[in-house]
Amino acid sequence: MDELLKDVKNYLDITYEDAETDKKITGIIERGKRYLDNTAGEQQEYEAENTARQLLFDYCRYVDNGVFELFEENFKSELIMLRIGVDAHDYAERQGYVSDI
Repeated sequence: MDELLKDVKNYLDITYEDAETDKKITGIIERGKRYLDNTAGEQQEYEAENTARQLLFDYCRYVDNGVFELFEENFKSELIMLRIGVDAHDYAERQGYVSDI
């Protein structure tokens, strides 16, 4: 989590060290992960450079700037694609196909 916190703070241009800020951003990250996992339908990998990680960073940016209500509207297509990717992968597994989705 420390590396993810560091990466999110870098994305948000937070360059100073402050325990309260770290606690706030950590909470935002955890809520964002739950939100995205629920949207996708399964737990996502946030350490790799992927769509879920980018969505998490943008979720954190929106929440930190007090405009969370705009996140889903502005990232609707990316959130749908995240879910479709999970569903497609699950389908491919059930059918016995090897899938890199």
